[in-house]
Amino acid sequence: MNNKAQPVALAKSYLLLNHGPVTLVTSASGGRRNVMSAAWSMPLDFDPPKVLLVIDRQTLTRELVEASGEFALSVPCRALADAVLAAGSMSGRDGDKFARSGFETFAATRIGAPLIRDCVAWLECRVIPEPVNQQRYDLFIAEVLAAWADPEVFSGGRWHFPDAGRKTIHYQAGGTFFATGEAFECPPAVQ
Repeated sequence: MNNKAQPVALAKSYLLLNHGPVTLVTSASGGRRNVMSAAWSMPLDFDPPKVLLVIDRQTLTRELVEASGEFALSVPCRALADAVLAAGSMSGRDGDKFARSGFETFAATRIGAPLIRDCVAWLECRVIPEPVNQQRYDLFIAEVLAAWADPEVFSGGRWHFPDAGRKTIHYQAGGTFFATGEAFECPPAVQ
């Protein structure tokens, strides 16, 4: 496991995705592996924790996820934006996207797909087969088996970004991203 990663309670793992960051989806099967950028991932449930992910049927990632029944989500930060864009702009069928994007990996604890080093959070997921959703909508539902976060960026159930380069990112289109903004709290509603 990445020496910076600390476990996140599974019941709180939704907080790693709740603010809508881009994710890096990793997959592996039969000695092949791939990484793709995904703007369309989100938490779905608490107990057991689940996520939703859209994976186009033409991608190598889809082929590997269908073969293995699992994937990982790594949450990148602003410092990785160029590599995230690169991973989302090329096909894994044309060569090793990890090398071409400059990503280093480390082993997951519960699945065969690798995790991406220098990200700020990681979720290891097992697909819950829903063939109609997968074929009709390219929509995958998965149970979160393990969750991790860099405690310098996420602890106590909250994100707290120490600098601009470690903020999570949100993809708009055409190579344009937003960095996660400043956190603020509202007082409880008066009843």
